[in-house]
Amino acid sequence: MQCSELPLALFALMCISTSETCTLRPHITAVEGEPFYLKYCSSLPGHASEKNTIRWSKSSGSHGHVELSPRSSPRIAFRGYVLEFWPVELNDTGSYIFQRGNDTHNWKLNVTQRDKHNCFTKKQVISRTVEVEQSLRVSCENSYYQNLVNRTSLYKDCEKIAENNKNPFIRKNAEFKDQGFYTCVFSVYHNGKLFHITKTFNITIAGDHNNINPVIFGQEVNHVEVELGKNVQLNCSAFLNEMDLVYWNILKENGTNPNVYEEEEMRIRTSEGKWHASKILRIENITEDNLNFSYNCTVVSEGSVDTMRFILLKKEDTGDIPGYIFTRGMIISASVLVAVVCLVTVCVIYRVDLVLFYRHLIGRDETLTDGKTYDAFVSYLKKCGPEDGEEHNFAVEILPRVLEKHFGYKLCIFERDVVPGGAVVDEIHSLIEKSRRLIIVLSENYMSNEVRTFEVSQNSEVEI
Repeated sequence: MQCSELPLALFALMCISTSETCTLRPHITAVEGEPFYLKYCSSLPGHASEKNTIRWSKSSGSHGHVELSPRSSPRIAFRGYVLEFWPVELNDTGSYIFQRGNDTHNWKLNVTQRDKHNCFTKKQVISRTVEVEQSLRVSCENSYYQNLVNRTSLYKDCEKIAENNKNPFIRKNAEFKDQGFYTCVFSVYHNGKLFHITKTFNITIAGDHNNINPVIFGQEVNHVEVELGKNVQLNCSAFLNEMDLVYWNILKENGTNPNVYEEEEMRIRTSEGKWHASKILRIENITEDNLNFSYNCTVVSEGSVDTMRFILLKKEDTGDIPGYIFTRGMIISASVLVAVVCLVTVCVIYRVDLVLFYRHLIGRDETLTDGKTYDAFVSYLKKCGPEDGEEHNFAVEILPRVLEKHFGYKLCIFERDVVPGGAVVDEIHSLIEKSRRLIIVLSENYMSNEVRTFEVSQNSEVEI
């Protein structure tokens, strides 16, 4: 290199390095919630030696010209020729002016709203086009914040594909599947808070001028269930070159079926310069002749062939339930319902007998633990007239016959179990103490009898 070329090379390197961090564009768009900066770089000689005060101001319509200072907002920081936002918000939209002596510069900043349903904002996308098989390089670099970056992640269509502390990147030969949105997310700490900065590239893969091997989309063999007498459409889709052919092979040994129809081919040109073709085979009023036969779709180019097979299978019969099975099920359901209703009715009518039978069945002997002699004391009207004979008969005869002889309970009946000659009140009190429960044969005359009233009062702590 000649000596005269050295200053020129140094100047070019300086321009390249400063252009990465200096804010040169007059109109700038930023995303709310992300750190952002405006940096002024002067091209005037002797700029670094000037001692004039640096001033930043903002103009936002009706508010006029406002000088900015550290007191303007806790989100704004001043670093010499740089105005930093931690982070930038929607109300920061406006015109910003840098002044230092006679050196001034003006930017118009538009803060756009963040897309809450996406990992990037579509207004902040850098578009790139790469030809297929050419070098594809996606690198996450941020010159200004690089020293503050704690972690960097790389996403493709909002799915993480790489991550490291500084600069994850992709370098490969481009394929059509590489097309998409690549988003770099820089994690930066500032004053103890974590911020995220995004940078998104829209990579488009363009096709070359060479032919590709055509391919049919889908499985090589497809089994299709059909119903006899119904119609079906078989769709064959392929990615191919402009001059390639797509056709259906529907011939049998004895010719073709009259109910099989091949529709016109439809083609769409893709952004890569290739073609997407679709051809439908329609089969109407399906018969047994159409079953278990291979309908082949084939795409042919100069040096390649691809084929897909469709085989029709009869759908298994899923008709109605046979009549005899339905009738049998209805009879069983009705029988079960009648049995349940009868069982509930019996339980309601004989609920007392069922309870007594259950107690007898479990055979629980309460006398082993409570020290009682009788299961129940029977309180009834002992001296009664002819009009109360039924009440007296129930207490003295029916209750003992059912509860004692049939279920094994031990009752205390005054006329039967009390020895004559004792004091009535003392005897009643003693018997009540020895009984677990109280059975009252209730009537109007019973409630007016004083002795009966005493029995009830003495049994206030006995289970009735």
